[in-house]
Amino acid sequence: MSRIVAVSNRVMLPRRGNAPGGLVVGVLAAMKSRGGLWFGWNGEVEDPCTPEPTVHRRDNVTYATLSLSSEESRDYYQGFCNSTLWPLFHYFLDGFRFHDAQYESYLAVNRRFAQHLLPLLRADDVIWVHDYHFLPLARQLRQSGVQLPIGMFLHIPFPHIDSLRVLPVHAELIDSMLDFDLVGFQTQSDLDAFLAAVRVVRGPGSVAGDDGVLVNGRCVRVGVFPIGVDVDLVQQEALLAQRGEPCQRMIRGLIGKRLMIGVDRLDYSKGLVQRFKAYEQFLESHPQARNRVTYIQIAPLSRSDVHAYAAIRSELEQTAGRVNGRLAETDWTPIRYLNRNFPHGTLMGFMRNAPVGLVTPLRDGMNLVAKEFIAAQDPSDPGVLILSTLAGAARELTEALQVNPYDIRGMADAMERAFNMPREERIQRHESMLRALRRNDVAAWHSRFLELLCQPAAATGGCSFDAEASRRASRARRWS
Repeated sequence: MSRIVAVSNRVMLPRRGNAPGGLVVGVLAAMKSRGGLWFGWNGEVEDPCTPEPTVHRRDNVTYATLSLSSEESRDYYQGFCNSTLWPLFHYFLDGFRFHDAQYESYLAVNRRFAQHLLPLLRADDVIWVHDYHFLPLARQLRQSGVQLPIGMFLHIPFPHIDSLRVLPVHAELIDSMLDFDLVGFQTQSDLDAFLAAVRVVRGPGSVAGDDGVLVNGRCVRVGVFPIGVDVDLVQQEALLAQRGEPCQRMIRGLIGKRLMIGVDRLDYSKGLVQRFKAYEQFLESHPQARNRVTYIQIAPLSRSDVHAYAAIRSELEQTAGRVNGRLAETDWTPIRYLNRNFPHGTLMGFMRNAPVGLVTPLRDGMNLVAKEFIAAQDPSDPGVLILSTLAGAARELTEALQVNPYDIRGMADAMERAFNMPREERIQRHESMLRALRRNDVAAWHSRFLELLCQPAAATGGCSFDAEASRRASRARRWS
Protein backbone atom coordinates (compact mmCIF):
# COMPACT_ATOMS: atom_id res chain seq x y z
CA MET A 1 0.00 0.00 0.00
CA SER A 2 1.27 3.47 -0.87
CA ARG A 3 2.22 5.83 1.93
CA ILE A 4 -0.15 8.79 2.35
CA VAL A 5 1.46 12.23 2.53
CA ALA A 6 -1.06 14.77 3.77
CA VAL A 7 -0.31 18.48 3.36
CA SER A 8 -2.32 21.15 5.16
CA ASN A 9 -1.77 24.69 6.34
CA ARG A 10 -1.93 23.67 10.01
CA VAL A 11 -0.58 20.44 11.43
CA MET A 12 -1.73 19.67 14.95
CA LEU A 13 -0.15 16.93 16.99
CA PRO A 14 -2.97 15.11 18.81
CA ARG A 15 -3.19 16.33 22.39
CA ARG A 16 -5.63 15.38 25.06
CA GLY A 17 -8.37 17.98 25.34
CA ASN A 18 -8.10 19.31 21.80
CA ALA A 19 -11.35 20.31 20.10
CA PRO A 20 -10.11 20.17 16.49
CA GLY A 21 -11.82 21.63 13.45
CA GLY A 22 -13.25 19.69 10.55
CA LEU A 23 -10.08 19.57 8.47
CA VAL A 24 -7.99 18.29 11.37
CA VAL A 25 -10.64 15.71 12.32
CA GLY A 26 -10.72 14.36 8.77
CA VAL A 27 -6.99 14.32 8.12
CA LEU A 28 -6.17 12.83 11.50
CA ALA A 29 -8.71 10.05 10.97
CA ALA A 30 -7.15 9.20 7.60
CA MET A 31 -3.61 9.30 8.95
CA LYS A 32 -4.38 7.15 11.99
CA SER A 33 -6.15 4.63 9.76
CA ARG A 34 -3.45 4.39 7.11
CA GLY A 35 -0.30 5.88 8.61
CA GLY A 36 2.01 8.18 6.73
CA LEU A 37 3.40 11.70 6.79
CA TRP A 38 1.52 14.89 7.72
CA PHE A 39 3.30 18.03 6.56
CA GLY A 40 2.52 21.73 7.06
CA TRP A 41 2.73 24.79 9.30
CA ASN A 42 3.18 24.33 13.05
CA GLY A 43 1.29 27.52 13.89
CA GLU A 44 4.43 29.34 15.07
CA VAL A 45 5.67 32.69 13.74
CA GLU A 46 9.44 33.08 14.00
CA ASP A 47 12.13 35.38 12.60
CA PRO A 48 14.00 33.72 11.09
CA CYS A 49 11.60 30.87 10.39
CA THR A 50 12.73 27.27 10.83
CA PRO A 51 15.26 26.35 8.10
CA GLU A 52 14.28 22.67 8.12
CA PRO A 53 11.12 20.82 9.11
CA THR A 54 10.75 19.70 12.70
CA VAL A 55 9.83 16.01 12.72
CA HIS A 56 7.80 14.18 15.38
CA ARG A 57 6.64 10.57 15.26
CA ARG A 58 3.63 9.33 17.13
CA ASP A 59 2.15 5.88 16.63
CA ASN A 60 2.13 5.28 12.86
CA VAL A 61 2.11 8.96 11.84
CA THR A 62 5.10 11.23 11.16
CA TYR A 63 4.47 14.96 11.65
CA ALA A 64 6.79 17.34 9.79
CA THR A 65 6.24 21.05 10.39
CA LEU A 66 7.65 24.43 9.44
CA SER A 67 7.15 27.84 11.00
CA LEU A 68 6.25 31.04 9.14
CA SER A 69 8.15 34.30 9.26
CA SER A 70 6.30 37.38 10.50
CA GLU A 71 6.21 38.69 6.92
CA GLU A 72 4.76 35.40 5.65
CA SER A 73 2.18 35.37 8.44
CA ARG A 74 1.12 38.91 7.52
CA ASP A 75 1.06 38.57 3.72
CA TYR A 76 0.44 34.88 3.03
CA TYR A 77 -1.76 33.86 5.97
CA GLN A 78 -3.53 36.99 7.21
CA GLY A 79 -3.36 38.57 3.78
CA PHE A 80 -4.02 36.42 0.72
CA CYS A 81 -5.45 33.38 2.53
CA ASN A 82 -7.75 35.10 5.01
CA SER A 83 -8.42 38.51 3.47
CA THR A 84 -8.61 37.42 -0.17
CA LEU A 85 -9.48 33.75 -0.67
CA TRP A 86 -11.56 33.13 2.46
CA PRO A 87 -14.07 35.98 1.96
CA LEU A 88 -14.19 35.43 -1.80
CA PHE A 89 -14.83 31.69 -1.57
CA HIS A 90 -17.56 32.34 1.03
CA TYR A 91 -19.19 35.06 -1.13
CA PHE A 92 -18.33 37.93 1.25
CA LEU A 93 -17.20 40.35 -1.43
CA ASP A 94 -17.42 43.34 0.91
CA GLY A 95 -14.56 41.82 2.90
CA PHE A 96 -12.51 40.87 -0.16
CA ARG A 97 -9.09 42.54 -0.51
CA PHE A 98 -6.39 41.89 -3.11
CA HIS A 99 -2.76 43.05 -3.06
CA ASP A 100 -0.09 41.90 -5.49
CA ALA A 101 2.50 41.61 -2.73
CA GLN A 102 0.27 39.27 -0.75
CA TYR A 103 -0.29 37.06 -3.77
CA GLU A 104 3.45 36.90 -4.37
CA SER A 105 3.92 35.86 -0.74
CA TYR A 106 1.26 33.15 -1.22
CA LEU A 107 3.20 31.76 -4.19
CA ALA A 108 6.50 32.04 -2.33
CA VAL A 109 5.21 30.12 0.70
CA ASN A 110 3.88 27.40 -1.61
CA ARG A 111 7.32 27.22 -3.26
CA ARG A 112 9.09 27.04 0.10
CA PHE A 113 6.82 24.33 1.41
CA ALA A 114 7.20 22.34 -1.82
CA GLN A 115 10.99 22.58 -1.55
CA HIS A 116 10.98 21.28 2.02
CA LEU A 117 8.51 18.51 1.20
CA LEU A 118 10.61 17.15 -1.67
CA PRO A 119 13.37 15.47 0.43
CA LEU A 120 10.71 13.75 2.55
CA LEU A 121 8.97 12.04 -0.37
CA ARG A 122 9.30 8.38 -1.31
CA ALA A 123 8.87 6.73 -4.68
CA ASP A 124 5.53 5.11 -3.78
CA ASP A 125 3.91 8.07 -2.00
CA VAL A 126 0.46 9.46 -2.72
CA ILE A 127 0.17 13.17 -1.87
CA TRP A 128 -3.09 14.56 -0.52
CA VAL A 129 -3.22 18.37 -0.30
CA HIS A 130 -5.88 20.10 1.75
CA ASP A 131 -7.65 23.40 1.27
CA TYR A 132 -7.24 26.84 -0.22
CA HIS A 133 -3.84 27.62 1.31
CA PHE A 134 -2.11 25.32 -1.20
CA LEU A 135 -3.94 25.67 -4.51
CA PRO A 136 -0.61 26.13 -6.40
CA LEU A 137 1.30 23.40 -4.55
CA ALA A 138 0.93 20.70 -7.21
CA ARG A 139 2.37 23.07 -9.82
CA GLN A 140 5.35 23.79 -7.59
CA LEU A 141 5.95 20.08 -7.06
CA ARG A 142 5.53 19.25 -10.76
CA GLN A 143 8.06 21.92 -11.69
CA SER A 144 10.50 20.18 -9.35
CA GLY A 145 9.98 16.89 -11.19
CA VAL A 146 7.47 15.16 -8.91
CA GLN A 147 5.39 12.63 -10.86
CA LEU A 148 3.59 11.06 -7.91
CA PRO A 149 -0.22 11.12 -7.70
CA ILE A 150 -1.29 14.42 -6.13
CA GLY A 151 -4.85 15.13 -5.01
CA MET A 152 -6.49 18.27 -3.65
CA PHE A 153 -9.54 18.42 -1.39
CA LEU A 154 -11.20 21.80 -0.87
CA HIS A 155 -12.88 21.98 2.53
CA ILE A 156 -14.56 25.35 1.91
CA PRO A 157 -17.05 26.33 -0.82
CA PHE A 158 -15.91 27.05 -4.36
CA PRO A 159 -17.44 30.30 -5.67
CA HIS A 160 -19.38 30.75 -8.87
CA ILE A 161 -17.36 32.23 -11.74
CA ASP A 162 -19.27 35.52 -11.55
CA SER A 163 -17.87 36.03 -8.04
CA LEU A 164 -14.51 34.45 -8.78
CA ARG A 165 -13.86 36.95 -11.57
CA VAL A 166 -13.19 39.73 -9.04
CA LEU A 167 -9.89 38.02 -8.22
CA PRO A 168 -7.34 39.34 -10.73
CA VAL A 169 -5.36 36.06 -10.62
CA HIS A 170 -8.32 33.67 -10.76
CA ALA A 171 -7.23 32.19 -14.11
CA GLU A 172 -3.75 31.47 -12.75
CA LEU A 173 -5.16 29.69 -9.73
CA ILE A 174 -7.54 27.59 -11.83
CA ASP A 175 -4.63 26.59 -14.07
CA SER A 176 -2.57 25.70 -11.00
CA MET A 177 -5.34 23.48 -9.64
CA LEU A 178 -5.30 21.52 -12.90
CA ASP A 179 -1.83 20.22 -12.05
CA PHE A 180 -3.47 17.96 -9.46
CA ASP A 181 -4.57 14.48 -10.54
CA LEU A 182 -7.81 14.62 -8.52
CA VAL A 183 -9.69 17.63 -7.15
CA GLY A 184 -12.43 16.95 -4.61
CA PHE A 185 -15.25 19.12 -3.29
CA GLN A 186 -17.81 18.96 -0.50
CA THR A 187 -20.95 19.31 -2.62
CA GLN A 188 -22.14 19.04 -6.20
CA SER A 189 -22.74 22.80 -6.37
CA ASP A 190 -19.06 23.40 -5.51
CA LEU A 191 -17.98 20.99 -8.23
CA ASP A 192 -20.36 22.61 -10.73
CA ALA A 193 -18.92 26.04 -9.89
CA PHE A 194 -15.38 24.77 -10.43
CA LEU A 195 -16.23 23.20 -13.79
CA ALA A 196 -17.97 26.41 -14.87
CA ALA A 197 -14.78 28.33 -14.02
CA VAL A 198 -12.67 25.82 -15.97
CA ARG A 199 -14.91 26.26 -19.02
CA VAL A 200 -14.37 30.02 -18.88
CA VAL A 201 -10.61 29.84 -18.29
CA ARG A 202 -9.73 26.93 -20.61
CA GLY A 203 -12.69 26.66 -22.97
CA PRO A 204 -15.84 24.51 -22.93
CA GLY A 205 -14.12 21.56 -24.61
CA SER A 206 -11.81 21.11 -21.63
CA VAL A 207 -14.54 19.64 -19.41
CA ALA A 208 -15.21 15.93 -19.91
CA GLY A 209 -18.61 15.48 -18.30
CA ASP A 210 -18.85 15.62 -14.51
CA ASP A 211 -15.83 13.41 -13.90
CA GLY A 212 -12.84 15.17 -15.34
CA VAL A 213 -11.03 17.97 -17.14
CA LEU A 214 -8.75 17.44 -20.12
CA VAL A 215 -5.48 19.36 -19.87
CA ASN A 216 -2.79 18.93 -22.51
CA GLY A 217 -3.72 15.31 -23.17
CA ARG A 218 -4.00 14.30 -19.50
CA CYS A 219 -7.07 13.89 -17.36
CA VAL A 220 -7.66 15.73 -14.11
CA ARG A 221 -10.36 13.83 -12.26
CA VAL A 222 -12.89 15.69 -10.15
CA GLY A 223 -15.52 14.52 -7.70
CA VAL A 224 -17.71 15.15 -4.68
CA PHE A 225 -16.59 13.66 -1.37
CA PRO A 226 -18.66 14.98 1.55
CA ILE A 227 -16.62 14.86 4.74
CA GLY A 228 -18.18 13.12 7.72
CA VAL A 229 -17.67 12.26 11.38
CA ASP A 230 -16.88 9.11 13.32
CA VAL A 231 -20.42 8.44 14.53
CA ASP A 232 -19.53 5.75 17.07
CA LEU A 233 -16.72 7.84 18.57
CA VAL A 234 -18.97 10.91 18.93
CA GLN A 235 -21.64 8.80 20.65
CA GLN A 236 -19.08 7.30 23.03
CA GLU A 237 -17.65 10.72 23.87
CA ALA A 238 -21.12 12.17 24.47
CA LEU A 239 -22.10 9.34 26.82
CA LEU A 240 -18.81 9.44 28.71
CA ALA A 241 -18.99 13.22 29.13
CA GLN A 242 -22.35 12.97 30.92
CA ARG A 243 -20.57 11.80 34.06
CA GLY A 244 -17.92 14.53 33.86
CA GLU A 245 -17.93 17.62 36.02
CA PRO A 246 -18.19 20.15 33.12
CA CYS A 247 -21.45 18.62 31.87
CA GLN A 248 -22.84 18.21 35.37
CA ARG A 249 -21.98 21.82 36.19
CA MET A 250 -23.65 23.01 32.98
CA ILE A 251 -26.80 21.03 33.78
CA ARG A 252 -26.94 22.45 37.32
CA GLY A 253 -26.40 25.94 35.94
CA LEU A 254 -29.42 25.65 33.65
CA ILE A 255 -31.68 25.39 36.74
CA GLY A 256 -34.20 23.36 34.79
CA LYS A 257 -34.15 25.58 31.69
CA ARG A 258 -34.21 23.93 28.25
CA LEU A 259 -30.98 24.34 26.33
CA MET A 260 -30.34 25.56 22.79
CA ILE A 261 -26.67 25.32 21.84
CA GLY A 262 -24.39 26.66 19.12
CA VAL A 263 -20.72 25.72 18.74
CA ASP A 264 -18.77 27.68 16.13
CA ARG A 265 -15.34 29.12 15.59
CA LEU A 266 -15.69 32.90 15.84
CA ASP A 267 -15.96 33.88 12.18
CA TYR A 268 -18.16 36.26 10.21
CA SER A 269 -19.21 33.37 7.93
CA LYS A 270 -20.98 31.58 10.81
CA GLY A 271 -23.97 33.95 10.97
CA LEU A 272 -23.75 34.50 14.72
CA VAL A 273 -25.08 38.06 14.70
CA GLN A 274 -28.15 36.98 12.72
CA ARG A 275 -28.52 34.02 15.09
CA PHE A 276 -28.52 36.25 18.18
CA LYS A 277 -31.10 38.52 16.59
CA ALA A 278 -33.29 35.54 15.69
CA TYR A 279 -33.18 34.34 19.29
CA GLU A 280 -34.20 37.82 20.45
CA GLN A 281 -37.09 37.72 17.95
CA PHE A 282 -38.07 34.27 19.26
CA LEU A 283 -38.25 35.52 22.84
CA GLU A 284 -40.22 38.59 21.81
CA SER A 285 -42.70 36.62 19.68
CA HIS A 286 -43.06 33.80 22.21
CA PRO A 287 -42.84 35.39 25.67
CA GLN A 288 -43.84 32.09 27.27
CA ALA A 289 -40.32 30.85 26.40
CA ARG A 290 -38.69 33.48 28.60
CA ASN A 291 -37.06 32.06 31.69
CA ARG A 292 -37.66 28.59 30.24
CA VAL A 293 -35.01 28.49 27.50
CA THR A 294 -31.29 29.29 27.69
CA TYR A 295 -29.11 29.71 24.61
CA ILE A 296 -25.42 28.87 25.05
CA GLN A 297 -23.16 29.99 22.22
CA ILE A 298 -19.59 28.69 22.35
CA ALA A 299 -17.39 30.64 19.94
CA PRO A 300 -13.62 30.30 20.46
CA LEU A 301 -11.62 33.20 19.08
CA SER A 302 -9.94 32.76 15.70
CA ARG A 303 -7.70 34.93 13.53
CA SER A 304 -8.02 37.75 16.06
CA ASP A 305 -5.26 39.68 14.31
CA VAL A 306 -7.42 40.05 11.17
CA HIS A 307 -9.54 43.23 11.37
CA ALA A 308 -12.77 41.60 10.18
CA TYR A 309 -12.65 39.12 13.06
CA ALA A 310 -12.14 41.81 15.68
CA ALA A 311 -15.15 43.64 14.23
CA ILE A 312 -17.45 40.61 14.39
CA ARG A 313 -16.39 39.94 17.98
CA SER A 314 -17.29 43.48 18.98
CA GLU A 315 -20.68 43.30 17.25
CA LEU A 316 -21.51 39.97 18.90
CA GLU A 317 -20.62 41.26 22.35
CA GLN A 318 -22.84 44.30 21.81
CA THR A 319 -25.74 42.19 20.51
CA ALA A 320 -25.53 39.68 23.37
CA GLY A 321 -25.26 42.51 25.87
CA ARG A 322 -28.33 44.23 24.45
CA VAL A 323 -30.45 41.06 24.48
CA ASN A 324 -29.41 40.17 28.02
CA GLY A 325 -29.84 43.74 29.22
CA ARG A 326 -33.38 43.94 27.83
CA LEU A 327 -34.71 40.50 28.69
CA ALA A 328 -32.67 38.95 31.54
CA GLU A 329 -34.17 38.32 34.94
CA THR A 330 -32.49 37.84 38.30
CA ASP A 331 -32.43 34.05 37.84
CA TRP A 332 -32.10 33.85 34.07
CA THR A 333 -29.61 35.03 31.44
CA PRO A 334 -31.03 34.53 27.91
CA ILE A 335 -27.66 34.23 26.10
CA ARG A 336 -24.52 32.73 27.56
CA TYR A 337 -21.82 33.73 25.12
CA LEU A 338 -18.44 32.05 25.70
CA ASN A 339 -15.27 32.96 23.80
CA ARG A 340 -13.42 29.83 24.90
CA ASN A 341 -12.89 26.28 23.81
CA PHE A 342 -13.71 23.02 25.52
CA PRO A 343 -12.37 19.50 25.01
CA HIS A 344 -14.10 17.74 22.14
CA GLY A 345 -15.72 15.14 24.37
CA THR A 346 -17.13 17.82 26.66
CA LEU A 347 -18.71 19.59 23.70
CA MET A 348 -20.32 16.32 22.61
CA GLY A 349 -21.73 15.98 26.12
CA PHE A 350 -23.12 19.51 26.00
CA MET A 351 -24.80 18.72 22.68
CA ARG A 352 -26.39 15.54 24.02
CA ASN A 353 -28.12 17.62 26.69
CA ALA A 354 -29.47 20.17 24.20
CA PRO A 355 -33.04 19.82 22.91
CA VAL A 356 -32.10 22.20 20.09
CA GLY A 357 -28.87 22.62 18.11
CA LEU A 358 -28.36 25.81 16.12
CA VAL A 359 -26.05 25.63 13.07
CA THR A 360 -26.82 28.59 10.80
CA PRO A 361 -23.74 29.72 8.85
CA LEU A 362 -24.12 32.29 6.11
CA ARG A 363 -21.97 29.97 3.98
CA ASP A 364 -20.05 26.82 4.86
CA GLY A 365 -18.32 24.09 2.92
CA MET A 366 -19.78 21.35 5.12
CA ASN A 367 -19.99 22.11 8.89
CA LEU A 368 -19.25 19.06 10.98
CA VAL A 369 -20.87 20.55 14.08
CA ALA A 370 -24.24 19.81 12.48
CA LYS A 371 -23.26 16.17 12.01
CA GLU A 372 -21.76 15.91 15.49
CA PHE A 373 -24.96 17.27 17.03
CA ILE A 374 -27.00 14.51 15.38
CA ALA A 375 -24.49 11.80 16.31
CA ALA A 376 -24.33 12.96 19.95
CA GLN A 377 -28.08 12.74 20.57
CA ASP A 378 -29.94 10.15 22.63
CA PRO A 379 -31.78 8.13 19.91
CA SER A 380 -34.74 7.53 22.23
CA ASP A 381 -35.26 11.25 22.90
CA PRO A 382 -33.23 13.20 20.34
CA GLY A 383 -32.87 16.94 19.99
CA VAL A 384 -33.77 18.97 16.90
CA LEU A 385 -31.20 20.47 14.53
CA ILE A 386 -31.86 23.89 13.01
CA LEU A 387 -29.58 24.05 9.96
CA SER A 388 -28.75 26.70 7.39
CA THR A 389 -29.54 25.82 3.79
CA LEU A 390 -26.19 27.45 2.92
CA ALA A 391 -24.16 24.83 4.79
CA GLY A 392 -22.90 21.88 2.78
CA ALA A 393 -24.35 19.55 5.43
CA ALA A 394 -27.87 20.61 4.39
CA ARG A 395 -27.53 18.39 1.28
CA GLU A 396 -27.38 15.29 3.47
CA LEU A 397 -29.29 16.31 6.62
CA THR A 398 -32.56 16.93 4.85
CA GLU A 399 -34.64 16.12 7.97
CA ALA A 400 -33.17 19.04 9.91
CA LEU A 401 -35.29 22.19 10.19
CA GLN A 402 -33.63 24.03 7.34
CA VAL A 403 -33.60 27.83 7.43
CA ASN A 404 -32.36 30.82 5.49
CA PRO A 405 -29.75 32.34 7.87
CA TYR A 406 -30.62 35.84 6.65
CA ASP A 407 -34.31 35.33 7.54
CA ILE A 408 -34.49 36.43 11.17
CA ARG A 409 -38.20 35.76 11.59
CA GLY A 410 -37.92 32.40 9.82
CA MET A 411 -35.17 31.29 12.20
CA ALA A 412 -37.21 32.45 15.20
CA ASP A 413 -40.19 30.42 13.96
CA ALA A 414 -37.91 27.38 13.54
CA MET A 415 -36.81 27.73 17.18
CA GLU A 416 -40.43 27.70 18.33
CA ARG A 417 -41.16 24.66 16.18
CA ALA A 418 -38.05 22.83 17.40
CA PHE A 419 -38.85 23.28 21.09
CA ASN A 420 -42.41 22.03 20.53
CA MET A 421 -41.77 19.17 18.10
CA PRO A 422 -43.41 15.88 19.18
CA ARG A 423 -41.08 13.11 20.29
CA GLU A 424 -42.23 10.74 17.52
CA GLU A 425 -41.33 13.26 14.84
CA ARG A 426 -37.97 13.99 16.47
CA ILE A 427 -37.12 10.27 16.50
CA GLN A 428 -38.12 9.83 12.84
CA ARG A 429 -36.03 12.78 11.72
CA HIS A 430 -33.06 11.71 13.80
CA GLU A 431 -33.09 8.14 12.48
CA SER A 432 -33.09 9.38 8.89
CA MET A 433 -30.17 11.76 9.49
CA LEU A 434 -28.20 9.17 11.44
CA ARG A 435 -28.41 6.82 8.45
CA ALA A 436 -26.98 9.58 6.27
CA LEU A 437 -24.14 10.13 8.75
CA ARG A 438 -23.19 6.46 8.72
CA ARG A 439 -23.34 6.30 4.92
CA ASN A 440 -20.97 9.27 4.60
CA ASP A 441 -18.82 8.92 7.73
CA VAL A 442 -15.23 10.08 7.96
CA ALA A 443 -13.84 6.66 6.97
CA ALA A 444 -15.95 6.64 3.80
CA TRP A 445 -14.74 10.16 3.01
CA HIS A 446 -11.02 9.44 3.04
CA SER A 447 -11.41 5.94 1.58
CA ARG A 448 -13.36 7.13 -1.47
CA PHE A 449 -10.97 9.98 -2.16
CA LEU A 450 -7.75 8.02 -1.75
CA GLU A 451 -9.00 4.98 -3.67
CA LEU A 452 -9.83 7.17 -6.65
CA LEU A 453 -6.55 9.09 -6.36
CA CYS A 454 -4.62 5.80 -6.44
CA GLN A 455 -6.43 4.62 -9.58
CA PRO A 456 -4.36 5.18 -12.77
CA ALA A 457 -5.83 7.90 -14.96
CA ALA A 458 -5.97 7.67 -18.74
CA ALA A 459 -2.73 8.97 -20.22
CA THR A 460 -4.31 10.54 -23.31
CA GLY A 461 -7.49 10.74 -25.29
CA GLY A 462 -10.13 11.16 -22.61
CA CYS A 463 -11.09 10.62 -19.00
CA SER A 464 -11.68 6.90 -18.59
CA PHE A 465 -11.24 5.43 -15.12
CA ASP A 466 -11.57 2.22 -13.24
CA ALA A 467 -15.29 1.44 -13.47
CA GLU A 468 -15.87 0.65 -9.81
CA ALA A 469 -13.98 3.77 -8.66
CA SER A 470 -16.11 5.86 -11.00
CA ARG A 471 -19.29 4.30 -9.62
CA ARG A 472 -18.17 5.08 -6.07
CA ALA A 473 -17.50 8.71 -7.04
CA SER A 474 -20.93 8.94 -8.70
CA ARG A 475 -22.61 7.56 -5.57
CA ALA A 476 -20.75 10.14 -3.48
CA ARG A 477 -22.13 12.88 -5.75
CA ARG A 478 -25.68 11.61 -5.35
CA TRP A 479 -25.29 11.42 -1.55
CA SER A 480 -24.15 15.01 -1.42
